Amino acid sequence: MGLSDIPILSMLRTRLQWAQERQRVLAENVANSDTPNFQPRDLTPPVFGDPTRVAASSVANVAMATTEPSHIAGALSGVAPFRSSQAGSYDVHPTGNAVNLEEEMMKVAANNMDYQAATALYTRSLNLFKVALGKK
Repeated sequence: MGLSDIPILSMLRTRLQWAQERQRVLAENVANSDTPNFQPRDLTPPVFGDPTRVAASSVANVAMATTEPSHIAGALSGVAPFRSSQAGSYDVHPTGNAVNLEEEMMKVAANNMDYQAATALYTRSLNLFKVALGKK
């Protein structure tokens, strides 16, 4: 059994390849921020989808509770549960360009953190195999 046959390592490699490709797409968006009629692109994560888009039915209701009489009841007691919302994108520039550098740089930073996390998990998984084999 080779390392490529181990499911966790295969998934981490796929995630790393996806992060590299997304970095390339985001860099193209930033590079074309002054190009007329350029529309930014992005990649969706493999398998799991976008974690910021959670179905309303999968989010549990959150209610504030008072466990002691001296606790103050929350201002939102009895009101609808928390909702997630996604702010709309910025307007398109008069030249037709829809790239927002702030949004793109936030995506780049989030992609960098995802890449670092996957790299750390991959490294730790390999070290675990080395320990199990007595090589370390």
